[in-house]
Amino acid sequence: MTKKVFLTLSAIIIILIQASVSALGSETFDSRFLNETLRVDYYHLGDAKHEFVTLHQLHRYKGWAGSTKNLIDRERVGKFAVNVFNREGTLLLFRHNYNSIFEEYQTTSDAINGTKRTYQESVLIPFPREPVLLTIESRDKNNEFHDVFRSVIDPGNKQIITREKDRAVTVNTISGTADPHRKVDLLLIAEGYTEKEQDKFQKDSARLAGVLLKTEPFSSLKDRFTVRSAFRASAESCCTEPDFRQFRRTALSCSFDALGSERYLLTESYWNVMDIACNAPWDSMVIIVNSSRYGGGGIFNFMATCTSDSQWNSYIFIHEFGHLFAGLADEYYTSKVEYNEFHPIEREPLEPNITALLDRKNLKWKSLCQPGTDIPTLWAKKEYDDHDREYQQKREQIYKKLQDAKRLNAPKDEIDRIEQEQSELSRRTADESDAILLSSPNHGKVGAFEGAGYRAEGLYRPMVDCIMFSKGHKPFCKVCQEALKKRILLYCD
Repeated sequence: MTKKVFLTLSAIIIILIQASVSALGSETFDSRFLNETLRVDYYHLGDAKHEFVTLHQLHRYKGWAGSTKNLIDRERVGKFAVNVFNREGTLLLFRHNYNSIFEEYQTTSDAINGTKRTYQESVLIPFPREPVLLTIESRDKNNEFHDVFRSVIDPGNKQIITREKDRAVTVNTISGTADPHRKVDLLLIAEGYTEKEQDKFQKDSARLAGVLLKTEPFSSLKDRFTVRSAFRASAESCCTEPDFRQFRRTALSCSFDALGSERYLLTESYWNVMDIACNAPWDSMVIIVNSSRYGGGGIFNFMATCTSDSQWNSYIFIHEFGHLFAGLADEYYTSKVEYNEFHPIEREPLEPNITALLDRKNLKWKSLCQPGTDIPTLWAKKEYDDHDREYQQKREQIYKKLQDAKRLNAPKDEIDRIEQEQSELSRRTADESDAILLSSPNHGKVGAFEGAGYRAEGLYRPMVDCIMFSKGHKPFCKVCQEALKKRILLYCD
């Protein structure tokens, strides 16, 4: 047999195998799974060089929110993947890709210096009718998957905790009422709202849901969404702010200064989040934090956060949802982050909206480029960088004043004055940046614009501007919209 014939037959076999797996996933949900959810809680621990996963608990819930046909996620996005096989490991039944806080921690200086940390994580799978092999995979430095956890899960295990709805959690439907299997189920969860502030949360969550459903591509596909809210009262308003020495008792223990970044807002009490979230069907969840401070966070298929009352709350909500829902990368590169080599330029990023441009002739979004577009693509980079550098210096100075004032319990009017100065600088700078971007060469075109993913050089974004690049009420770029559409269709039969 010639090499050419052998390769052709191999390709045919691979295609047939893929087709059969896909068909199996679409035809046999009821024969393999119940319309219930198995929640797998585990610890994810290690440092930059070491990684371990250990099982904690299993929980059983009524209802499965995901698709019953699109059971296998084949997109090349996400650092981790959970796989469900038949017990023998010969047939893939379910696959879900995701990121986590642990992945980000691995790139910090502490992790690089060998400090190990432990994080709570969970994955949800359809509840199996028979024992299955569950694996968790993690990508190595070459972006190749390898197992970090393997275990046979027996649905008859008496240690599985059967969970009923929590009466302390109030669930409301904001829009859409369709079958969860056929819709994207978005859940907005309250954080830092006291019992007396429940009405405020309902208004905040409805307002932000409305913003999302008026933004493309969600606006054109809003009939594919059901949005719900989940409320459990917090003992205190707002959330923890370590930089200001303010520690608050809240339902989800959200905190600014996550991973050492002042505006990064996350919680490490992930199982508390899951306890609330699993009172409703959900595919994606966003935590709405009752705060006027600028901040948020978004991790692909894990969680997102957004403050309710910042002047940029609508922008933050949409931006973080882009991370959460489609694994979109940050396209900005001038803001300070604590990551080290989060997107190494020696390999192509997994995220659909940034590239290391290792193969200029085969740009990953080539189909959206106009013929004859120069790659890389010229834009007003120096003017933008000079302007932003000046802003970052002023911003840090004002933040230091605010930090000192809050730590010293300065009078409220003094703190209000500093916060107003901070807001005015942010708004004025955003307007000036928009003017630079709008007048930039090749504005509105798809190309490869240098500066993305926390790197001024070596990484490229698809368009001059996008909601993943700069603040404001602006659209997702064409490449980001295509990535979001793909994810929407994955959840809808």
